[in-house]
Amino acid sequence: MAIEKTYAEINEKIKSGKAVVLTAEEVIGLVEEKGLTEATRQVDVVTTGTFAPMCSSGVFLNFGHSKPKMKMQKVWLNGVPAYSGIAAVDAYLGATELPEDDPCNNNYPGEFRYGGGHVIQDLLMGKKVKLEATSYGTDCYPRRELETYINLDDINEATLFNPRNSYQNYNCGVNLSNRVIYTYMGVLKPNLGNAHYCSAGQLSPLLNDPYFLTIGMGTKIFLGGGIGYVAWNGTQHFPEIQKDAAGNSYGPSGGTLSVVGDLKQMEANWLLGTSFLGYGATLSVSIGIPIPILNEEVMRCVSVSDRDLYAPIVDYGEAYGQRLPSDLGFASYAELKSGTITVNGKKIPTAPLSSYPKAREIAAILKEWICKGDFLLTEPVKLLPSYRDGIQSKKLEIRGL
Repeated sequence: MAIEKTYAEINEKIKSGKAVVLTAEEVIGLVEEKGLTEATRQVDVVTTGTFAPMCSSGVFLNFGHSKPKMKMQKVWLNGVPAYSGIAAVDAYLGATELPEDDPCNNNYPGEFRYGGGHVIQDLLMGKKVKLEATSYGTDCYPRRELETYINLDDINEATLFNPRNSYQNYNCGVNLSNRVIYTYMGVLKPNLGNAHYCSAGQLSPLLNDPYFLTIGMGTKIFLGGGIGYVAWNGTQHFPEIQKDAAGNSYGPSGGTLSVVGDLKQMEANWLLGTSFLGYGATLSVSIGIPIPILNEEVMRCVSVSDRDLYAPIVDYGEAYGQRLPSDLGFASYAELKSGTITVNGKKIPTAPLSSYPKAREIAAILKEWICKGDFLLTEPVKLLPSYRDGIQSKKLEIRGL
């Protein structure tokens, strides 16, 4: 008889302290030992985690009104511009935004970048941040200039809203050119000098729910050390199955999440301003998603290991955007985490941009919250699009006139 569980049943077990919760790392061994059916019978929830740079992130801020009142037309926080074309005292600060006088704006590679992600971290650390605003002035909002210092407690609302987080899978970046290149995958050495990847592999949330059987709009998650929710699918959400030129399958890719949460409930060690040499600033974000074990199919998905998960090897050199990912093949996360892979017959060192120890810690914290009864599961009001739905990729390119 097929095993079927409901969210209500699992939540009742959580409330009574009887739920069996494992991390995505722990469940692999259980399935190998007990088999899929018995593991499904025993386990109620599997927790996942990821901690990595996630550029499509930012925070909505409501500053409250000054005296006299002001319609903020332009806003800067520690010199970093925030978009204020929303309402009188609302602004959105993007994680990758840079100060207007940053050397990058003059095509100078530079080194450390202070950007929007660092401002967000400074707010979480309780630091004072310089707020500057200008306005053209109106009868109802006469003030034209404002300069002051604020901290997170001085802000009415601070809502972290990240349009694209938790990529289902990501490239393994290499460089076939004969010069050093500076990319969002870090500094890549010439002539296949190194390889960078950016995923927690077997702990990564969307690799454990590749068909979006449980993750959807309204799913409650660990976000930035606090509670958050999946708001929608992320931008550039193109779920698919990776294949090489011969048609061999290399697993899921392309899914993304849009997430939201109260910044005031989050912690600075789980949202880190991050700088990439020669590229720019971003925000490293922590996300943990609980996956309810509703049936054997869900258990089959969460029991996948690094041996069975693959990243496409992509050249970020002169041919970036020209080649197909399959041109250089795929590497399993077990291979990537071993420290070396072989590309075009050459053995090259690998390094992660995401933190596996942090991902493991996130999954463990989420497990603890659930076991204590402090975190109940939410059933999504709408599941996210999956490649199983027959959606067609609409990856558009900007074309010049």
